[in-house]
Formats: sequence, structure tokens, C-alpha cells
Amino acid sequence: MSLLLDNQFQELPADRSIDTKTFLDNVSTLPSFFDCLGSKVFSIIKSDINGNITKIRAVYDQDPAKYVTLQDILETEQETYKAEWPKVGATLALMWLKRGLRFIQVLLQSLADGERDENNPNLIRVNVTKAYEQALKKYHGWIIQKIFHAALIAAPYRSNFLKALSKGEEVKDEDCLANVRLFLVNYTATVDAIYEMYTNLDAELDYTV
Repeated sequence: MSLLLDNQFQELPADRSIDTKTFLDNVSTLPSFFDCLGSKVFSIIKSDINGNITKIRAVYDQDPAKYVTLQDILETEQETYKAEWPKVGATLALMWLKRGLRFIQVLLQSLADGERDENNPNLIRVNVTKAYEQALKKYHGWIIQKIFHAALIAAPYRSNFLKALSKGEEVKDEDCLANVRLFLVNYTATVDAIYEMYTNLDAELDYTV
């Protein structure tokens, strides 16, 4: 069984709303994805994702009936925090969480699309670099960018990464990538919907850390 399919994301309803409890249950399984990348540097993203999930869940647990969807949380916090919003509470946590989720999405999509370094076809450096540059780099200062550059160089072999995604089982690369494509259908739709929600609510911030 694929690591990614252990808790498959559900198809979104027509209004593209995201059920908070279902979302939190699904994303809680994703931090282990970064163990497949090997380098301890990626534990920074893993820790960040875990921390942000915890912050969002803490808000949800205060009143599950009130925070049925992620948009319910953002709109309530917008009213509660006023001028401090959106750099506060679960809104800020989800802002950073979605960037980590986008990193996973771009990396997996790049692999599924067959993008690779023709000179080093068994490396995933090209895929990881694309994911970092599209999802996270613009939000990182020079020091953190240098740290991640070292991690990108140390990215694992493609075959080892796909085997890790398959939980150590001997699975043909194409079978593993078929599972990746299946996972990406609803996962990508969910991540896109979160980004769309932040755009519609004018809740996106571009500061660096």
C-alpha cells in the first residue's frame, strides 16, 4: 500500500468548501512524507506542518459546530482579530500549512509528469528544487534558503524515494507513480481551493522568515 493512499483526500463538494475535521485527519498523515526525503533538513518542513496542524486543530476543537469548514475559521478570526488578522491564529497557521502542502504537490506532480535530469535520471533533485522554488523559496530569507540548497543537493535517489513512498515494498516505479497520480487528483483540488480561499478573502501575506 502506498503511504499516500493510507488516508486519501476526498472529492470536494460543488462549492469547494473544505470540511475542517476531514481535512485535519487527512493532513495529519502527511508529515511522514518528509521522512522519505532522507535529509534531516526536511524535518524543518515536517515540524512546521505538524505545528500548524496542531494550531488549527486547537481552534477547531474549541467549537466544532462553529468551525465546520476552514472558511468558517478564517471568517470568524477575521471578525475577532480585526486589524491583527490575517497574521494571527489558525489563519496564519493554515497560511503556512498550505505552502508545505503545495511543496508536496509540486514535487509529486513533477515526478508523475516524468520530469528528470537527463544526465542523472535516478536523482530527484530537479523535482525537489522545482517544488521548493514554487512553494517555499520566496518566503524564506537568505540563511534558510542556503540551508535548503544543501538539502536539495542531498535529495535521495528516485528509486529509493519511490520505494519509501511504497512503504519499503518492492513495487514497480510505474505502479508507484500510478498511486501518486491517483492521490494527486483530490489532494491538488484541496490545496488549490485553500489558495483560492486566501485570495478571495485577501488573507495572503508575503513576509519572509
